[in-house]
Amino acid sequence: MIKKHMPVFVVCLLIVLVSLIGGAVYGINKLIPTSKQMDLTEYYGQNADGEAALILGTQKLEQKALFSGNDVYLPLDVVSGYLNQRYYWDSENKKILYATPTSLTEEAASEQADGNVWLKDDTVYLKLDYVKKYTDIDSYIYEDPARVAIQYKFSNIQTVTVKKDTVIRYRGGIKSEILTKIPKDTVLRLLDEGEDWDQVATDDGYIGYIQKKKVSSADTTNYERDFKAEAYSYLTMDEPVNLAWHQVTSTDANSYFADAVQNMTGVNVISPTWFSVSDNDGNVSSLASGEYVMQAHEKGLKVWGLVDNFSENMSTTTVLSKTSSRQNLENHLVTYALKSGLDGINIDFESLSEDVGIHFLQFLRELSIQCHENNLVLSVDNPVPEDFTSHYDRTEQGKVVDYVIIMGYDEHYVGSDVGSVASLPWVEQGVKDTLAEVPAKRTILAIPFYTRLWKTTDGGALTSEAIGMDQAQQVISENGAETYWDKTTSQNYGTYEGDGATYQIWLEDAQSVAEKVKLISKYELAGVAEWKLGFENSGIWSVITENLS
Repeated sequence: MIKKHMPVFVVCLLIVLVSLIGGAVYGINKLIPTSKQMDLTEYYGQNADGEAALILGTQKLEQKALFSGNDVYLPLDVVSGYLNQRYYWDSENKKILYATPTSLTEEAASEQADGNVWLKDDTVYLKLDYVKKYTDIDSYIYEDPARVAIQYKFSNIQTVTVKKDTVIRYRGGIKSEILTKIPKDTVLRLLDEGEDWDQVATDDGYIGYIQKKKVSSADTTNYERDFKAEAYSYLTMDEPVNLAWHQVTSTDANSYFADAVQNMTGVNVISPTWFSVSDNDGNVSSLASGEYVMQAHEKGLKVWGLVDNFSENMSTTTVLSKTSSRQNLENHLVTYALKSGLDGINIDFESLSEDVGIHFLQFLRELSIQCHENNLVLSVDNPVPEDFTSHYDRTEQGKVVDYVIIMGYDEHYVGSDVGSVASLPWVEQGVKDTLAEVPAKRTILAIPFYTRLWKTTDGGALTSEAIGMDQAQQVISENGAETYWDKTTSQNYGTYEGDGATYQIWLEDAQSVAEKVKLISKYELAGVAEWKLGFENSGIWSVITENLS
């Protein structure tokens, strides 16, 4: 009986042994890292003839670079979007314009890869060496497969350092394919820190995962750079700016300068609304007066002529996007400024659509060159930052112009719901958001001398009118309205009934203006501006001066 069952026992024993050995082998294999290399063509993607994969910083792009012989060309939209937005495509003349702080350079496009600008199938490409001329970047160029890696961020970079020779894998895990081998002491850019694996990027274009135990803890690295960009210089005042806008609607109105400023004190800059873009060719209507400027200078005032885009006979997009009309506008402004003896130009282009953003910035760059050649201060007015005005690009404005002015009013306006023109929390938030992009020492806060008298009828119809300080006080007095200090807006608020309607007003007065001007010193701003001369009461100037200092 025992002999009869022996073969069965042996077979079972062999099965158990084989299972144990198989399990052991499987377990050992799970612990052995794979040495399989990733197919780099699969990793970087297929390239058409003459194309190269493009890696910008720590991301692989869908766009491709182009090879022509030994030259590499980058798509303009990649250069503008990631590396340097100052390469401006002049579609009218088929050339690239590049504005340095002191000059405007140009490079004509060719349909062949024989220059710095290649116009291929209606897409603009820039030669890599041309990009490097004005842009601080490192480039890494490889074949098999063709690829171009570019690094452009060198400050406050999160990094890890390799502690011993190892590999970067396509995904986290030792069974993931190997992208590249990494020697000891290599510094890698850290994208994401995991529990066992860190996501990292090499400078030469690999983005993958490395075992956490093989690298140091995260550190912040600032790479030393030799690149020297031409720096902007600025025409700024040694004292805080106190600017009053003077609305001038006719040449005859210039003769009333003395009356307009007779009670004004503390102001050191006056900005008459003299210029307006009159047509799509960039021509300018002018009310400029040399006599006005002379009188202002005699009173110790600088004069910055304002130009607006309010004419119904022009399209801001059309004027600024066409180089001939944009530069015609620039030339007119500088010519008028020099002829009348102005000290500066104030740009008040409002309601800018998203499609005009890049052209507006080019306008400021080009105008800045001419202004500084002629010792003219260039300032630009901006609404408080909102998501829908991000295309104004205050960061770039702040690099190019001398002063960025925040229009700290129109929180509520014609067509909006009822409310304050400029509540203190709203204004202060506008200052904070602007300072995230623009240096405080060249930021001016503009405050209103006007308020809105809101009228709501019994039927619910809402209207409003803008009135000055004295008229607002007169309305309060004549209608027996009681006012109280509204802590939420930092303004005196009043309401009254009459003519079958409810009237509401948030006053701009000595108290509210004092609170707004205090923001200048609180945030170390360059100064204050006021819209507009004639809406103030005589006592407000001393309030501004006291709180400005």
